[in-house]
Amino acid sequence: MKFGLIPVNVGASAPDQIITTAQAAEAAGFESIWTFEHVMLPVELKSKYPYNESGELGIPSNTPLFDPLITLAALAGHTKTIRLGTGVNIVAQTNPLLLAKQVASLDQFSGGRLLFGAGIGWLEAEFDALGVPYARRGARFDDYMVAMKKVWSGEVVEHESDFLSWHGFQSYPLPTQKADIPVIMGGNAGKIFQRIAKYGDGWFVPTITMDELRVQLGKLRAACEAEGRNYDDIELTAGWTPKGGTDGLKELADLGVSRVMCMNGGADAIKSIGEQFIR
Repeated sequence: MKFGLIPVNVGASAPDQIITTAQAAEAAGFESIWTFEHVMLPVELKSKYPYNESGELGIPSNTPLFDPLITLAALAGHTKTIRLGTGVNIVAQTNPLLLAKQVASLDQFSGGRLLFGAGIGWLEAEFDALGVPYARRGARFDDYMVAMKKVWSGEVVEHESDFLSWHGFQSYPLPTQKADIPVIMGGNAGKIFQRIAKYGDGWFVPTITMDELRVQLGKLRAACEAEGRNYDDIELTAGWTPKGGTDGLKELADLGVSRVMCMNGGADAIKSIGEQFIR
């Protein structure tokens, strides 16, 4: 089982704290560290947060939330082997050509350690603040994923769609991992399973019960069959806490989960997880 730590870029008082956290995770044997993305948080939340029953995000609007790609670029220079993941970047609200360039550059600077977590987004106020339509964000996400992979291929880009008109250009450097950079998708609603089957290499499993997970994995398997994808090629990443112990790890492993994500509880918690469950 691989262990990831999330998030490393939220709530830190200074960049040095983030660097220390990343280095502690690497020393403890964590396979990966992960970021969250929001460019702003509204003072009054009107959108419902989709990943808990309360619908509340749970952090105030003035919480420090460092840019995920800049954070991971800095951490690439202060770590050696630990993988660097975005968990997740909100693809539908950004410029996909700029994002493709940033991802390629980060993968180069990290020596091919990037794991690209990609999501559609749920916070309408954030889209509004960025001047991006909230409507059709799912279709925009799908289109952007196809377009960015064309950029990463190194070929001359030709892509005409409802959202983009790209013709006759290339963008270098390519990612160290080229177009095979791992894309791990978040979410559990709408067409998420079809999207994973079409464009993804992995799925961030939301916080759900084991019985719910079994049902959703059945949906993912069916989507893979419909798209001609090998279900076993989809990497599953699920949340886990030390309270779940080794029994919880085994239960997740039996369902095909290969990476568990631990919430960032600080240096002592990181060290404890490393000593009890990783080493």
